[in-house]
Amino acid sequence: MSAKPNAAITSQSQLYTWYPVLFAISFVHLLNDTIQSVIPALFPILKTSLALSYSQIGLISLMINLTAAVLQPVIGLYTDSRPLPKLLPAGVLFTLTGVVLLAFASGFTFVLCAVMLIGIGSAIFHPESSRVAYLAGGAKKGVAQSIFQFGGNIGQSLAPVMTALVFVYTGQRGVIWFSLLLVIAFGVQTYVSGWYSRYTARNPVDKKPSSANNLAGGGLPKGRVVFAFIVLMVLVFSKNVYMAAITSYYSFFAISHFGLSTGGAQMLLFVFLVANVLGLIIGGMLADKFSRRGLIWFSILGTAPFALALPYANLAFSIALIFFAGLIMASSFSIIMVYANELLPGKVGLVSGIFFGLAFGLGGIGSAVMGKLADATSISFVISCSSYLPLLGLFTVLLPKDEKLRELRESKA
Repeated sequence: MSAKPNAAITSQSQLYTWYPVLFAISFVHLLNDTIQSVIPALFPILKTSLALSYSQIGLISLMINLTAAVLQPVIGLYTDSRPLPKLLPAGVLFTLTGVVLLAFASGFTFVLCAVMLIGIGSAIFHPESSRVAYLAGGAKKGVAQSIFQFGGNIGQSLAPVMTALVFVYTGQRGVIWFSLLLVIAFGVQTYVSGWYSRYTARNPVDKKPSSANNLAGGGLPKGRVVFAFIVLMVLVFSKNVYMAAITSYYSFFAISHFGLSTGGAQMLLFVFLVANVLGLIIGGMLADKFSRRGLIWFSILGTAPFALALPYANLAFSIALIFFAGLIMASSFSIIMVYANELLPGKVGLVSGIFFGLAFGLGGIGSAVMGKLADATSISFVISCSSYLPLLGLFTVLLPKDEKLRELRESKA
């Protein structure tokens, strides 16, 4: 007789939207991504103060991305069936250690160690925090994803402003101020961890979804799901490598091509990152109203005209072009995440690990390659080559249509 009341309570808790938890996890996402984005924003300063080459700049970018690439899918896959709430505050401690080391790094090797620790902290944060956002969203999964991603994108957009207004004057030592914010983040993650523990205790079904071992959970054959994920990875690769080209190297291009100061170049980069924030919000709003496959097509391929024109425009037109390139391209990520979770339901951690981890790692590899290419040729050549990446959006045609996913899922149900 007691089973029915318990089931009713569980159902209500799963449908309820826990906004305090969502805003808490979004705040930590903001801080996490601000620190990650400050690293490439600091590249012009680090290049001068530590006499780094473009190849070394690329390796630093590779290290932080590759660390996340290796760890995030592993953590996500493991915690899909074994949630580990205590990982949330533990991840902050890795980031804190990396920030302190980065602030006082006296050479290239120390910088690599620092960004590796920051990468580990980010790798721990994303899969479990993405799951928390999914669970806390209740019946409003789209809203929850938007709130969670909003914090991250705001954090990315703050980095160049902080560099222009703070780090240009304080140098890399100014990074130490993040340690104070990370102490606050540790307390926030401790609160979220407590909620997460209580939630999974009340709703044990979320610890091991029924589709945990089923790659055809969305109704498609296993081979088709794997192929669709490969296509999505190509699309996210094109997005992230282009993003890496802009965030890591466009400031150098702006300084040499337009004669801007470091602060001026960072403000131009700020325009791109603000457009990313707006694009994320717009993409999340459109994802529930229009074809997700069609939106993915537009958000990747639609960036191409602006990206292709950017290397050849004057400063005034460059501001407009970089804004619209960032706006359209950023709208893709939240849509891809929703689409991927429909392809592979019940595997939130794995999906998060793949797209926050491996995809960003591939972007890091692309950034390292571009650094080598910049040393061998020029920054202008790298920016020109990267402008062709959005054309990979043509591969969207190979993804299953939304209607096909719905039909297969309904027939299986």
